[in-house]
Amino acid sequence: MSNTIKAIIIEDEKMARTVLKGMLEEYFDHVEVVALCADLPSGVAAIKKHAPDLVFLDIEMPGQSGLDLLHYFPDEEVSFSIIFTTAYNQYAIQAFKLSAVDYLLKPIEPEELERSMERYQKSRDRKDLQLLRNNLNPKLPKKIAINTANSVRFVELDNILFFKAEGAYTQLMLNDDSTILVSKGLKNYEEMLAEDSRFYRCHKSYMIHVGAITEYVKSDGGYLLLANKYEVSVSAEKVNELLTLVGLSGK
Repeated sequence: MSNTIKAIIIEDEKMARTVLKGMLEEYFDHVEVVALCADLPSGVAAIKKHAPDLVFLDIEMPGQSGLDLLHYFPDEEVSFSIIFTTAYNQYAIQAFKLSAVDYLLKPIEPEELERSMERYQKSRDRKDLQLLRNNLNPKLPKKIAINTANSVRFVELDNILFFKAEGAYTQLMLNDDSTILVSKGLKNYEEMLAEDSRFYRCHKSYMIHVGAITEYVKSDGGYLLLANKYEVSVSAEKVNELLTLVGLSGK
């Protein structure tokens, strides 16, 4: 088995990408940088393509946060560790420490890079990523309360594949193939989950869980395939935005 560590660098500043790549190549001959990415969408696409062991992730990029990367990969699909590159202030640094995920303050010093790599090699516990999600997103709800005829049902948000408008009602499709019909409109759930980047209103009739997308099919007017079995409509004007968001290619 190869001991080579495949790494991806996601950093919007070209010089910072080049310098970090050079440091890795100079000091760590067992590290192979397989992709340099200037933004989050290209980083997501590169991770899907190369299946890296390690991702160096810039947090502050124009118009986006590197932290959103964590929403594009279900826990069971995560096979990489993250080292942040950041100029964040001390309170955020403490959050990263609590999550057992390392960080590098820019400008990056070789000694600090070596320390981070040593820490990475000593621990590759993938459970760290879930802890990171919880620490960095304490306000994101894990469940949603659904009023049914006889009860209030609490549903895990990550178990919802999509919301579908049914007139004045909304149908929830769950990942166990069951459905729930709720007497509230889709707009209500769109507003409720406006701050949750796991969900995206891709069509007037659908709001989807981004992590459930497996394919964009261009035929028949274009549609999304969720969990490899559900066909969901996507508005033509939202196709490019959505494909960029999730790092899928429509080619």
